[in-house]
Amino acid sequence: MAVINESYPEEFILLGFADHSWLELPLFIILLITYPMALIGNIAIILVSTLEPGLHSPMYFFLTNLSFLDMCYTTSIVPQMLFNLGSSRKTISYIGCVIQLYVFHIMGGTECLLLAIMSFDRYVAICRPLHYTLIMNHRVCILLVSIMWLTGVIFAFSEATLTLQLPLCGIHKLDHLLCEIPVLIKTACGEKEANELALSVVCIFILAVPLCLILASYVNIGCAVLRIKSSEGRKKAFGTCSSHLIVVSLFYGPAISMYLQPSSSITRDQPKFMALFYAVITPTLNPFIYTLRNKDVKGALKSC
Repeated sequence: MAVINESYPEEFILLGFADHSWLELPLFIILLITYPMALIGNIAIILVSTLEPGLHSPMYFFLTNLSFLDMCYTTSIVPQMLFNLGSSRKTISYIGCVIQLYVFHIMGGTECLLLAIMSFDRYVAICRPLHYTLIMNHRVCILLVSIMWLTGVIFAFSEATLTLQLPLCGIHKLDHLLCEIPVLIKTACGEKEANELALSVVCIFILAVPLCLILASYVNIGCAVLRIKSSEGRKKAFGTCSSHLIVVSLFYGPAISMYLQPSSSITRDQPKFMALFYAVITPTLNPFIYTLRNKDVKGALKSC
């Protein structure tokens, strides 16, 4: 590790895949293709859900929030990645790292909660169809989304601020593609057991609890679908949930392996691939998953 005099450097060197330089050009090309696709896809979802009167329902209201989150999520890291992969300077300013740290974790924490809210919406729609409009009214949807955003901001600000208090002892190299809380904790010197414990506790509430709620919702949904007598009804109910289940799997799998897996079992390059997956690949795929499997969205897009 390189050491400099100041406790907090003016910039960090992001090592990325320094030991596998042959990966840089393919990654640069992939990001150059997927980033515009993610922006276009998510903007299309937002516009269609907003402008099409037939899509003014809770499900598409939450989907609009998901698309906005995904855009902010990818934009917080991909431009910096492209710059570093396309040049010999693999750096990010300290201020840039702090901004990236806050924005990235606000969006990530909020998305964990949003996916749980979307599963609850599907649970009410399928298991309590006669009470759906009463339970998921506009006021309740606004309240749920407000709580979601507030919780995501509190999570990010508390954890990121706590992490930034750790002394770096002049270390200015990060073995990662971006500024992420576990990487900064690992890089810092001095006592950091309290930070690691705090991160584990917060991640249980942000990742594990919402995932348990999602699984509980889909267990009930599965039982309700099996009780539907007509095959057409079962197919329709399954179709409304399958897209969300795919998105949940793509997002939660890598995130849990990064934040809840014991650090001793994580390989050196695993966090980099996981970050690429849940922060780049998943937001790019989400619009296509929802549009390709949703007749209402496809019909609205064709009519535009």
